[in-house]
Parts: sequence; structure tokens; C-alpha cells
Amino acid sequence: MQNASRVVSALKEMRVTMKIRTLFVASLLAASVSGCKLVKTVDASSAAADPIAETVETTFDAKLVPALKEKAVDIVALQDAIKAGLDKAGESHGVRVGGAGGGWNFPVKGSATVVDENRASKAATADIDVDGDGKADATLQLGPVVKGTALRDTTNLYDFSTFRDQIEYARLGRALNDKAISKLPSADTPLKGKKVNFLGAVVIRSAGEKPLIMPVSIEVAP
Repeated sequence: MQNASRVVSALKEMRVTMKIRTLFVASLLAASVSGCKLVKTVDASSAAADPIAETVETTFDAKLVPALKEKAVDIVALQDAIKAGLDKAGESHGVRVGGAGGGWNFPVKGSATVVDENRASKAATADIDVDGDGKADATLQLGPVVKGTALRDTTNLYDFSTFRDQIEYARLGRALNDKAISKLPSADTPLKGKKVNFLGAVVIRSAGEKPLIMPVSIEVAP
């Protein structure tokens, strides 16, 4: 009988010990979980859109191109006006950015003959004759590398004060240029010797410089 009692007592002690161990392990697990930080998985598609890309997509065709068409000055008329005084021509047809030391930004259009083109460079260009004398009077930028921010600065669509900082404003200028380049004739479309109609913007800093135009469209005349 004593042996049976001892067995029963030992079994009870084992149950108590196992219960205590179970509770101890459970408490450790609870403490471990409570100390962990749960990180929510973010779906890439739900990330906020790039505000610069969104601005370009919503304004380029809907606002910028129509604004340029409305105010564009024929390049021949503009060059004649500049001969009479750059500032006078700027006050009549352009927008100055950067105060008195900045260049004048003009919306321009015209018909011209492409007398030469350079497609070998990443900063591809086409030299154009706008007055029919057979000589290059201006240059169209073809990209993909282009200079200037005339597309951003020629209209009042893009106010610097509405952007976070100068870096973001500079990004806008590049993005507008990239959008324009995507709409121009590709490198496998030769332009030399062709008659073209163009629309774009140009910054002029001195009366004697040859206009370097950033076009938003170049159409090869039939």
C-alpha cells in the first residue's frame, strides 16, 4: 500500500512540474511576441505616384502644348525683332526668368529646311534654314540629351513656389524635356534635306546667338 501511495504522489508531482514548465514556456513566448514589431507589407502598386511624373502627364498635352501654340512667334519674325533689341523683343513676346541677368524664353514655331543633322551624339540636333538662304539659322534639339529648361519657363504653368525646392523644380524641367523628346521623330527617320514644321520654346541670352530650340513637335512636310 505504501508503495502505491508513493507512486500516486510521484505522479502528482510530475503533473505539477509539467504544468509549471508549460506555463513558463508560454510566458516566454508571449514576452517574445510582445517585443516584436509587426511590419506591414506595402504593395508597390499602392505607393504614391511620383508628383513630377504626374504633373508632366496631366499638363504636357492638355496645357503646355496648347499654350505654346497660342503664343508661339514665328522664328523669322522673332529673329527680326531681336535685331531691333533683345529686351524689347522679350517684353513683347517672351518671359524672363532669373531677373535682369536671365535669358528671355520665347515660344516659337516655324517652317524650315533641315540642312544638317547630327544623330551620332546623344545630344542629337538638326540645323535648320528658316529664311531660305541655304544656311543654318537655328538648331532643333533631338535628344535624348538636351539643354535648358525653356519648356518649363516659357509659360506660366509651372510656378516655382508650388514645388518643394529647387531640386524638384529642376526635375520638372528634365521631365518635360524627356516627354518632348519622346514625341519627336526617331533616329531612324532622316531629316536632312526635308522641310519640317516645328513648335517649341527657346531661351535667348544675347542678340547674336543662334537659337537652340527645344521642340515639342516636329512634322515632316509632305
